[in-house]
Amino acid sequence: MSEFKVTFRGVRGSYPVANPKFLAYGGNTACVEVNVGGHLIILDAGTGLIELGNELMEKYIESGTTLEDRTPVEATMLLSHIHLDHILGIPFFKPIHLALTKLHIYGGAAQYEKLEPELSRLLFTKTFPLNMGDIAAKLDVHDLNETNYIILREGQDPILTSVAELDEYDINDDDVVISCYKSYAHPQNGVYVYKITYKCKSFVYATDKESYAGGDKKLIKFARNCNLLVHDAQYTTEDYLSLYAPKQGFGHSTFEMALEAQKQTGAEKLVFFHYDPSYDDEKLDNLNKMYGKENAVMAKEGLEINLL
Repeated sequence: MSEFKVTFRGVRGSYPVANPKFLAYGGNTACVEVNVGGHLIILDAGTGLIELGNELMEKYIESGTTLEDRTPVEATMLLSHIHLDHILGIPFFKPIHLALTKLHIYGGAAQYEKLEPELSRLLFTKTFPLNMGDIAAKLDVHDLNETNYIILREGQDPILTSVAELDEYDINDDDVVISCYKSYAHPQNGVYVYKITYKCKSFVYATDKESYAGGDKKLIKFARNCNLLVHDAQYTTEDYLSLYAPKQGFGHSTFEMALEAQKQTGAEKLVFFHYDPSYDDEKLDNLNKMYGKENAVMAKEGLEINLL
């Protein structure tokens, strides 16, 4: 299936917001759905994941009249990091309570720690009625490093390999290829920036990263000439440089930083992402007037972008 569609499910940072003044852009935390080449990829698992899970559950039930007839849910989940606003949706993602669901989770924890026990501790053992081991679905959890590639092929589980072994897999035009690098510009353990490539189109997801003087050289190289760049834009410059409560060092960018990243990478389209939870619709509308343009748009829940 020649499809490369990006759908925004949660666009907020730090914590979810439930307030009538936040309806236009949405109050859920980070989650982006990608349907590409017949595969479902989920970037981050904030509270935006919950409604996606509800829709997947409906499709599962409608796909057949018996358990044997129904099409199981299978997805590849890429976690930028394990701060709570990026993983809070996982226990409430309804398909994980189906035995036939397969969820392939990739990401990283702190140095010398493993992702699976950290997710279990943060989301289940002390904060949820079930332990991670009690979840019905098959959860396939992998730790990443910067040399890793993930290859998605029809009818197969994801292939986790390294740059040294990539040539052995004879990549073809129907394969979806995922690569990553680790940015250390977010406290305390950094974040993974992801690139998804399919049929010569590329999408880069760069949330929760602060910029550097002169630009982030690793991002510039990694995202060079991508078709779509989703970039952190949590703060206005005024808030970032505030004399009373400055945000420098918090691991987030301004709208100007995101635009500079687009300029230096040559990205065809930019989406501002991960808004501060205090920014209501009126403020985001004003920011859109200041910074939005045809090739630089504001993320909002339900926004869809087709790359093919």
